[in-house]
Amino acid sequence: MVPLGGKPTPFVRIRNDARETFERSVSDHPSVNEIQLVDTHDDETLYALDWEPSDASLLRRILDLDAVLLGATGTTDSWGLELRFPTHEALSAFQDHYVEEDIGVTVERIYNPTKPDAGPWYGLTPPQRETLADAVSAGYYSLPRQISTQELADSFDISDQAVTERLRRGISTLVRNTLLVEEPEE
Repeated sequence: MVPLGGKPTPFVRIRNDARETFERSVSDHPSVNEIQLVDTHDDETLYALDWEPSDASLLRRILDLDAVLLGATGTTDSWGLELRFPTHEALSAFQDHYVEEDIGVTVERIYNPTKPDAGPWYGLTPPQRETLADAVSAGYYSLPRQISTQELADSFDISDQAVTERLRRGISTLVRNTLLVEEPEE
């Protein structure tokens, strides 16, 4: 899904010579205004759809909950969706809606990309956050390096060692609260 002109535009990739069947069935669907061929490569064809999803559609429910459709894979029997919800309450509302409508929905995995208690700044202290942000902005992590730790230290009126410790602790905290987060037990 790509938001274009204020409305989501679905892009669909078709494989295994299903192009004609897809074009025919999508063109006949009442919510599709136009199907546009975007690209073909080997045995894959990419389409963009101009459509108006109905109020009862899955996409409308996703949009109403401020969720984002990250990916979808479908067959004639089922769909697998990867969705990002802004809150756990929105995810629950999504699932509850389909349970009430007697439509089978299974949540296979819930993933939180950060440690839940890390807060909006991933556990960084304000000085660590400010020092890391300034270091990146000033080119400390660029190749070649555009600012030294001493120059960073001077801008904060602290020692070179204090800047180095803030950077090390900040990076360690970021990694612990993002990359090293354990996946929840299923």
